[in-house]
Amino acid sequence: MNTYKPRKRFLFLIITTCAIFAVVANFFVFLGLTGSDIGSQLSRLPIPGLTRKPWHSGETVEGPYEPRDAHPISQLMAEADKAWAVYENSRSTTFRQTVSKYRRKYGRHPPPGFDKWYQFARKKNVHNIDDFEQIMDDLRPFWAIEPKVLRNLAANMWRDEHGGVSGIHIRNHKVVKETNQSWRSETLITLVKKIAKYLPDMDIAMNRLDQPRVVVPWDDMQAHLRKEIETRRMPPEVFQNFTTGMDDLLNITSFEAEPAQKEDPGWFPAHGKQYMETAKLACPPESHARSNDIPKADVEARYKNRLGGIITNFNLSSDLCTAGPEIQDLHGFLYSGSTVVPTKRLVPIFGECKVNVNSDILFPANMYWKHDERYDYDEKHDNLDWDHKSDSMIWRGVTSGGTQTADNWQRMHRQRLVKMVNSTEMANEEVRIVTEQPEKQGEFENFRQFHPSEFAANHTDVGFTGTMSCVPDCSFYDDVFTVISTAPFPEQFKQKFLVDIDGHSFSGRWHAFLESKSLGIKATIFREWHDSRLFAWRHFVPMDNRYDDVYSILTYFLGVGTPPGQGGHEDAYVMRHDVEGKRLANQGREWAKKVLRRDDIEVYLRVKMNHVRLLIQARQIYMFRLLLEYGRIIDDNRDRIGYHGDGSELDKYDGVSHPDDVAH
Repeated sequence: MNTYKPRKRFLFLIITTCAIFAVVANFFVFLGLTGSDIGSQLSRLPIPGLTRKPWHSGETVEGPYEPRDAHPISQLMAEADKAWAVYENSRSTTFRQTVSKYRRKYGRHPPPGFDKWYQFARKKNVHNIDDFEQIMDDLRPFWAIEPKVLRNLAANMWRDEHGGVSGIHIRNHKVVKETNQSWRSETLITLVKKIAKYLPDMDIAMNRLDQPRVVVPWDDMQAHLRKEIETRRMPPEVFQNFTTGMDDLLNITSFEAEPAQKEDPGWFPAHGKQYMETAKLACPPESHARSNDIPKADVEARYKNRLGGIITNFNLSSDLCTAGPEIQDLHGFLYSGSTVVPTKRLVPIFGECKVNVNSDILFPANMYWKHDERYDYDEKHDNLDWDHKSDSMIWRGVTSGGTQTADNWQRMHRQRLVKMVNSTEMANEEVRIVTEQPEKQGEFENFRQFHPSEFAANHTDVGFTGTMSCVPDCSFYDDVFTVISTAPFPEQFKQKFLVDIDGHSFSGRWHAFLESKSLGIKATIFREWHDSRLFAWRHFVPMDNRYDDVYSILTYFLGVGTPPGQGGHEDAYVMRHDVEGKRLANQGREWAKKVLRRDDIEVYLRVKMNHVRLLIQARQIYMFRLLLEYGRIIDDNRDRIGYHGDGSELDKYDGVSHPDDVAH
């Protein structure tokens, strides 16, 4: 039987006492942590003898991304981090700064009610008080149109039963009428009612169709923008209220009566026609859409990396003046749109989405506002952390996107994706991916002989759940696609990668995908209100609308093959970048909680998970600001009304105690 000598026993007691003291001390440190501190600090408690794990082993992601290799995606992630840091560090923190930046940037006083909007936004914990660039861009050209003309159009566009326009009418700070109603206008009204008390009398014309409306020819638009610049001024004295009693608003008491004068919006039908024939009119004469002198490779170099076709500029990849000629026969809306009723006249119509050549006024889509389990994120349905999700990309949907026939269905964007990641369809195909050069470690090259069939079988779950929008019917799909079961969000969230593509227009699932613990992959030609707030390669993965980069993307994150010299027989090897995928998913999720929030805590939301308290208000803040700016655009005295102060009256509200605090 072994025994301890007295000296050894004494040494053992000292060591044991120290160990107990360390445990107790850490315990009291733990007791001092509350709320969110616990989750962030527990992993930082020092434990003697235990090597600290890297952040990708489960710790909080901190600091800028440092690429592990020279793969183009790794480099793009680092660049996106830098761009996002600039965005974050440029935010105004006081009303003085906000007002000063507004005048400096737009050459005008802010609109009446700007101080009320600022307090409203701050109370709702807006993340970036300056980022309403989409509103300003959308409304800029309307400064070239007489206010009474804008009011006449907004008041009467709903009258044409084939025009696809609903009307929302505000009088005396209340929504008093809805004309040519639709589910879209009914949903939007529930939001507008919450902010109507701050708004002047106005008529809002709203697009009730899926697809955007306004395509102003290039020369006309440039004339409008020049006039907007010419009208910029900041008079020393302005009226701080909107004008009342203006004519050309809808007569609510006899709204059905035709007005003596009614502006013609100029709608014309273009169903089933090539959209680029109309769209290119809004492009510069020297653009790729209107000139055949630019080689395709030179155009693609503006927004794609030559390695793997990886998207380097997400905005340009969906710019029809740049990428339009390459995708015009590969996207349902561009090739055979089903509800296209455009105009070449600049008319004030509000819409949920548009392509870059459109001049519709964007507002946050109703699908993000109404409560629909097909589009709402609920954390209780996303209970797997990244490390426990499947190494797979999933998509489900119907054959929407354009009018389909037996002769044209292969040109539709959804159909192309389903075929491209189908293992049977790709059995004899070769695609391009990015691999490290065997002879030059650290340098990457295109590998064009990758056989994707087995990879697709193991890592993709994509298919149609139904058919629609076919002429004369969808029977021609019977021998093409097998309709598979739907996958509600709880099933989709079990996968690491959620690919999101267009339907007839934008996809209503995108916010839920961003809020999830999975990583969103996005391909779209449509623009939405939130675009300036989302950074490709930091919050999501951008994908080309041709999907020729899908295998480059998936092999980067999931890896493929065996490293050279380790007995592998594959022709291609790509190192697994699971750490990077997890980082992007986490960053997208946390960012969505800050900048894509809901606008009001209804009873429906209060019974859900606690995190929902964060997913509020952004849409309400955006609409409030949008309608203030719109209210001034349609005001006869728009050059003489606005907020004229320097912002100092809200110093106390902002917690400013010294003049140096307001310097920017």
